[in-house]
Amino acid sequence: MPADLLRLSRSPAPRPATGIVHLGLGAFFRAHGALYIAQAMAASGGDWGIAGVSLKRPDQRDRLAPQGFAYTALELHPECRTARTVEVLTDVLVAPEDPEAVVALMAAAGVKIVTLTVTEKGYCHQPATGRLDRAHPDILADLADPDRPVSAIGFLVAALARRRAAGIPPFTVLTCDNLPDNGHLVKGVVLELAGLVEPALAEWIAAEARFPSTMVDRIVPATTPEDLDRVAEIIGRRDESPVLHEPFRQWVVEDDFVGNARPDLATAGVELVADVAPYELMKLRCLNGTHSALAYLGYLAGHETIADTIADPAFSRFADRVWTDEIVPGLTPPPGTDLAAYTTALKTRYANPAIRHRTWQIAMDGSQKLPQRILSQLAEGLAAGRPMSGLILAVAAWMTYVGGTDLFGKPIDVRDPLGPRLRAALDGAPDSATKVAALLSFREIFPASLAADETFRTSLVEAHAGLGRHGARHMAEVSHA
Repeated sequence: MPADLLRLSRSPAPRPATGIVHLGLGAFFRAHGALYIAQAMAASGGDWGIAGVSLKRPDQRDRLAPQGFAYTALELHPECRTARTVEVLTDVLVAPEDPEAVVALMAAAGVKIVTLTVTEKGYCHQPATGRLDRAHPDILADLADPDRPVSAIGFLVAALARRRAAGIPPFTVLTCDNLPDNGHLVKGVVLELAGLVEPALAEWIAAEARFPSTMVDRIVPATTPEDLDRVAEIIGRRDESPVLHEPFRQWVVEDDFVGNARPDLATAGVELVADVAPYELMKLRCLNGTHSALAYLGYLAGHETIADTIADPAFSRFADRVWTDEIVPGLTPPPGTDLAAYTTALKTRYANPAIRHRTWQIAMDGSQKLPQRILSQLAEGLAAGRPMSGLILAVAAWMTYVGGTDLFGKPIDVRDPLGPRLRAALDGAPDSATKVAALLSFREIFPASLAADETFRTSLVEAHAGLGRHGARHMAEVSHA
């Protein structure tokens, strides 16, 4: 049967009105937040349809539009697969094609929430400080023409300005990215940019808008061409934009919305709490921190996926030691949470053979991820006198990775907003000491206090040199010797 006859089609039920705009419509949100919102509407109703916005490219719109913006979510169990059709999307706009249409959509009175998954780099901030990067090209473009924004932050400010001018209450800004105190961070960069545009606008946003913090958790690997064929075989029709995900999911949200306008998230299993911080820190450090560590070390050892890496006894033991000796001692568990059981469950999730989460994918944008995933807890651990050799080794592995050549002499396709600058800093550096010193000078990544810590610097040089001499697997084995 021709592929075009196999495409997904919407059910005859009317689509909900748009109540949410989502910036950065990638696989993660469609496999996580969108499913919760669809489930909440199924249980309690409400017009919470989601209009997605692609901030860079039309690919997602072009794949979803012919199938009525419906898509398949395929849950990957170790022994089986479960597929469902998701029909919560109402439209997908492409920001560079028509920024005015995006601003108008976000400014519409029926839109109550704007959600974001734009990755760490999408907030145009300095990871080491959390402040707006005023020299970022997208921010410079937003300041030059605030009515035709480029960045996610610029679109938020432009739409909020238009709502203020029209006498419409602001929307709630609900970030779903892995950033510490993410609601506070996005509020800070929005207020900073708004203040540069019009100080009175920043004052109105600060007083009237809401920026609840969240914690999101679900492993969602990138979809491959082979996955499209696999989904077609399972569901009996062609879907050009499915998402694949593990069974586990968690969404913890600070219950602070403008006018209390939100879907009935609790009916879908969302944890609505007064303080997200303990959940967020637990997840950022236990999951994201070890995910990044295993990604860099596993990649350098020749492992393609996290499942392959954790199946290697050397890295399995490494993860156990990092959790037990370095991460868990610095955490206060959320209410009712056993951290030992939590990390044991994480290891089981990592080992799921049906999840092909590539080490190369997780390794992307490390300059934006390391400060909150690893460096903050490294600084705290060193100050407390804890052994932090495993996380130091992870930083050394990142430093090796961004050099663009692996331990076998093969080139690495480094994807990082600071990639060219990092590579230039390493060019001509003859040994580990000079390479480490060059990278520690990046204040966007390493706070001055940590970079100046002699114990950290010395251990980092030793770990970097050890990777070159002995390889990633050996260094993981001896990192806690």
